[in-house]
Amino acid sequence: MFVHTPKGALATPTVNLVTSVGRSWMMWDMERMTLVFVGPESGGEIKSLVQTGTEVFAAVGSRVLKYHRGKQTGVFKAPAEVNLASIQILGDQLLALREDGTGLYIFDLASGSVANELQFHPAFQATVFLHPSTYLNKILIGGKTGELQLWNVRTCSLIHTFAPASPSSHSPVTALVQAPAVDVVGVGHLDGSIRILDIRQGDLVMQLKVDDGSVTGLAFRMDGPPILASSSSAGSIAFWDLSKGGRVIHVQRRAHERGISGLEWVPGQPLLISSSGDNSIKQWLFDSPTSVPRLLKFRGGHHAPPSWIRYHGEDGKDILTAGRDRSLRNTSVVRDSRSHELSQGQSLIKKSRGLGISADELKLPPITAMSSSSTRSKDWDDILTAHAEETSARTWRAMDKKMGTGNFEMEHGVIQAVCVTACGNFGLAGSSAGEIKMWNMQSGKERRSFGLTGEPRGDTRPGIIASAKGKAKEKARAPVRSIQAVTGIATDALNTTVIASTLEGKLYFFDFHSTKLGAELQLPSSITALGVHRDSGILSAICDDLVVRLVDIETRRVVRELRGFKGRILDLAFSPDSRWLITTSIDSIVRTYDIPTGSLVDAFRTESIATSLTFSPTGDFLATAHVDSLGVHLWANKAQFSDVAFSHINDEDDVQAVALPSVQVVDDLSRLEGFEPIGAPEPTDIYTSPEQLTEGLLTLSLMPRSRWQTLLNLDTIRARNKPKEPPKAPEKAPFFLPTVAGLETRFDLSSAQPDEASSSTQKISTFGSFIDSDFTRRLMLEPEDSNYSAFFEFAKALSPSALDLEIRSLSSIEHLSRFLHALTARLKSHRDFEAVQALLSVLLTVSADLLIANEELCDQLVTLREEQGKESARLRELVGYTMGTLSFLRGA
Repeated sequence: MFVHTPKGALATPTVNLVTSVGRSWMMWDMERMTLVFVGPESGGEIKSLVQTGTEVFAAVGSRVLKYHRGKQTGVFKAPAEVNLASIQILGDQLLALREDGTGLYIFDLASGSVANELQFHPAFQATVFLHPSTYLNKILIGGKTGELQLWNVRTCSLIHTFAPASPSSHSPVTALVQAPAVDVVGVGHLDGSIRILDIRQGDLVMQLKVDDGSVTGLAFRMDGPPILASSSSAGSIAFWDLSKGGRVIHVQRRAHERGISGLEWVPGQPLLISSSGDNSIKQWLFDSPTSVPRLLKFRGGHHAPPSWIRYHGEDGKDILTAGRDRSLRNTSVVRDSRSHELSQGQSLIKKSRGLGISADELKLPPITAMSSSSTRSKDWDDILTAHAEETSARTWRAMDKKMGTGNFEMEHGVIQAVCVTACGNFGLAGSSAGEIKMWNMQSGKERRSFGLTGEPRGDTRPGIIASAKGKAKEKARAPVRSIQAVTGIATDALNTTVIASTLEGKLYFFDFHSTKLGAELQLPSSITALGVHRDSGILSAICDDLVVRLVDIETRRVVRELRGFKGRILDLAFSPDSRWLITTSIDSIVRTYDIPTGSLVDAFRTESIATSLTFSPTGDFLATAHVDSLGVHLWANKAQFSDVAFSHINDEDDVQAVALPSVQVVDDLSRLEGFEPIGAPEPTDIYTSPEQLTEGLLTLSLMPRSRWQTLLNLDTIRARNKPKEPPKAPEKAPFFLPTVAGLETRFDLSSAQPDEASSSTQKISTFGSFIDSDFTRRLMLEPEDSNYSAFFEFAKALSPSALDLEIRSLSSIEHLSRFLHALTARLKSHRDFEAVQALLSVLLTVSADLLIANEELCDQLVTLREEQGKESARLRELVGYTMGTLSFLRGA
């Protein structure tokens, strides 16, 4: 922790705290409990952290990494790659204790090299060390035998050895901290004993004892009251009044769910900060020196790897995560301060403190299945969960951040699958005994029951009334054959169909309203999980034979079988547009399948197995949870911001290993192993659509409809845009105007009058000579037996006004004959049908008299009319066939 005190009477100090999150570190602004910035991936687990005013030092393996504003700027390497345990800054030197406790390295901060080394006696093994205040070049080192040694780091000599508290007590030293008084330090031991020691006199000032585990941290209050805080491996914090002989003021039981790793007082403030291995950091405020501390602010996450993650809502900002720590959390991908745990009851913590056990032991069992719908999230509960070995499903409300009132009980079996309908009004659950029921999410009342065999169950009444019925009626409703466990439940978008899957490999399709069993679909293998994309009506079934089968809910047929897995399939997710299916399996490979083609288009291997994944509703991120990670990893969808070519990947090819996304944003994407930087050349086997799919079809020009509409109505557009009065040209005048002699100033304009004779000679007759344009030259250069492709491509590139002018300029018989031949040849090639119609319409409008007057052109007009009739009939036939096919599919 570092406190920055700015200059000025009204300036307030800024408290920054650095915490380790495995392979990375975070810097927090403790006033608002917000992240300042995050350090990059360190390449190993961080063992110790030290912060100065502008720099952060982290011990990772045999290296000490130096960071400035989150960027790595230096590396200190230990000789012979010896692992380091803890580090401290002493002036212009960096002290690093070896992990085996046999020595201590002294690095020079300027050069980064090892300046000196302390070698301890073989009988002494160091665990922690401390620089006592006002002791120049001195450090105090605690060992595993309970003794302390005072060393001079300048001369590398042992000055004094402090014996353990008693000859029979050799408990290892676990904590060393400087007291506000000079020469006094606090020493914590593994057996829970605490010693207040005067190292100048070598006297024991005070001795305390913690009764719930070993001492993991000590901290002296720095704002006046002589109070010592101690943390234990059981997650408790004890407060001792040193002015009254070390009397216990208060013990905060279960302050953390796991052992506390860090404990510090904020200098000059009644504020204590603690961090723990339960992935949390907390601030404790003292209203008075002897009052019970209250939790002021905290940040936390799962302290066990998440096993189930799903996006909640349509904005893609929140992810519901369920972990092995028996908690359900709402993780925000936008701002960390919005993440929170959904409460399971305020009395939970009070009960745990009264019983002296962890609050985790009183929570609901781990979540095994989860479903949610945000449609009615403002009105009532919107999340439904199933728990391990539980016969009831629980409801939650994300808006209120707590567990709801719904408790949906099953009569037989353990609930294994749940589903919330798209409208958010109903929740369904299936049990291991084959029982399927539906409840109202608002009232919690049971509404329907679905039977896998026999007559439809229909509407059901509360369990109290149903239990009062005779056993004879219950036997009559008993199934004839054995019912397999329900492994998945899904509903369609309109609440018309309920689909259930079982271990026997069957899919059951029920009518939502009548509960009647409509159809059964037998798959070749057992079904372990079920997924659905409601908008497209596609059902995904994970089978035991390592195949994902896609079923169309409407036709109730298997439409795709996705193979290539080398291990059990753990989870899958659809993309928002149902184009892709992303899967994760126990072979640690995340695969992406293209659903229309059924081919594998992307695959990458992660260093740890992804147990669950979910795709953002907005399509920008893929979120994954891994077996040995406490966080949720986000993968950016590259197709959102660059052109990506999707080519088929062979299953036998080696899959590239990709590093997990780091906590910090990486500037250079090339640092990610297995990923190419943005803008890298894509594979060259990109499919290019041909000019014409087949000769039996009719191809249009692919030009905008407005292009040909403008050409046909060009005269109307010109008449509408014609100005009411023609613009008047300004009178020409020389720069220096001559004047006429007289009393009034008048200009002599006689020289500015145009000369009619000269102007008439300058006029050039447009009919004096004929010059071929580029349009006519391209027309005449085309062979007569071709389909005039180059000519029509040039004509389509011209503007409507330019094309109209070129057609009006066709005045010779030769040009008109060749133009009619080009139109006929283009119709015979079945291409540019609407372009030919537009060009022919303009030609007949401007040159009809000339075409009729010449007999040699009339024969070509007859040929063109016959070919146009054939193509028009072909077009009507193709359009009619297409419309009929669409009508059939729409009504099927």
